[in-house]
Amino acid sequence: MSHHDANAWIAKRTLSFDSSGIRKMFALAATMKNPINLSIGLPDFDVPAPIRESACDAIHSGKNAYSQTQGIAPLIDKLKGEIQSQYKHDDRSVFISSGTSGGLVLAMLAMVDPGDEVIVFDPYFVMYVPLIQLVGGVPVLIDTHPTFRIDLDRVRSAITPKTKMVLFNSPCNPTGVAASVEEMRGIAELCDKHGIALISDEIYSRFHFDGPVRSPAEFNPQTIVIDGFSKSHAMTGWRVGYVHGPDAIIQSMVKLQQYSFVCAPTPLQHAALAAMDFDMTHHYMDYRRKRDRIVAGLRGYYEFVEPGGAFYIYPKAPSGTATEFVARCIEKELLVIPGKIFSKHDTHFRISFAASDAMLERGIEVLRSLV
Repeated sequence: MSHHDANAWIAKRTLSFDSSGIRKMFALAATMKNPINLSIGLPDFDVPAPIRESACDAIHSGKNAYSQTQGIAPLIDKLKGEIQSQYKHDDRSVFISSGTSGGLVLAMLAMVDPGDEVIVFDPYFVMYVPLIQLVGGVPVLIDTHPTFRIDLDRVRSAITPKTKMVLFNSPCNPTGVAASVEEMRGIAELCDKHGIALISDEIYSRFHFDGPVRSPAEFNPQTIVIDGFSKSHAMTGWRVGYVHGPDAIIQSMVKLQQYSFVCAPTPLQHAALAAMDFDMTHHYMDYRRKRDRIVAGLRGYYEFVEPGGAFYIYPKAPSGTATEFVARCIEKELLVIPGKIFSKHDTHFRISFAASDAMLERGIEVLRSLV
């Protein structure tokens, strides 16, 4: 038997990025006795019991086959109604994706050709750059440090004839910063003027603490919005997201879903339908309280921009690189994520305050001791 080098079979597209540093952190957490885990972007509450019940009911009543590729009709209709009443756009369709990540993958496959440039704001969600590279696109990073605000002049000067798309995310992972209405309007109008596709990743839209949730889709009717139930209802493992935007784009993504994900998990789509009627407000209020707690706990010790949403805060490392600082945290059993996973800069680190109050208190104590 000859043994060939299996590495020779690996496609070049996989070599342009590394495996996620967050996964490495999960592996590390598994080896620790009692870690203070502030690394995970996962709500610390479970899926509420009535929604779990409806998932079980769907399974027991035989709703276990494939759904239509675009999703089950009642969920689509309910979402359509909600989206329509919000935007009143003539041309806005919706489909159910296998999580928002599935929605992102399909958006890239449907819209980005090799050589197309995609504008991304640094720091960015860990998946954006690898996904652009996966389809042969060219990520164009626009630095938003240290305020994490969007400078429209920088965006203007980054636009070239090859710019195909802008990837926008608010409230933002990893910073927790929520864009202002002016920033949203500016980016929406700029994309509209230049004929550039605007993708708005709104997975944290329910975790918005200071005023009503807004979207660039209000100002640009061709905005493609990606959202889902993972964070809002703690259904991260259920893989139910949705995407809405111009019908031509949605149809193209559904066509690609046929040949990839097939459909989102059918019984869990039925549970998502029930989730839409379940009031989660008290959970979101709880997170606002956690936000206030971590802000108060770190104020005067660390430099940071106060998060307006999501469940992250992104402080500056007090000295040296963020990677070195995170290593010091890990020695104290505190798990946080170094910024270079989300950025060209190794200056900041991400804390997730999606944790129990006791865990947060322990984390604040360690972080204060390290300054």
